[in-house]
Amino acid sequence: MIIPIRCFTCGRLVADKWEDFSRRVRQGEDPAAVLDSMGLNRYCCRRMLLSHVDIIDDILQFAERS
Repeated sequence: MIIPIRCFTCGRLVADKWEDFSRRVRQGEDPAAVLDSMGLNRYCCRRMLLSHVDIIDDILQFAERS
């Protein structure tokens, strides 16, 4: 899925933080520490990044090609 632009609950902008979050977690940093350093302290905003599953690349394989 594509990361939502804003938090569903409070409306805070979260999409701009996805690339940095995913890169840092892949490098081995603790997700909680990364979210703290980004200033995402609300549970609703944290869950937007923690629960996101990036499957857009898998879906694009089945897209119709012209």
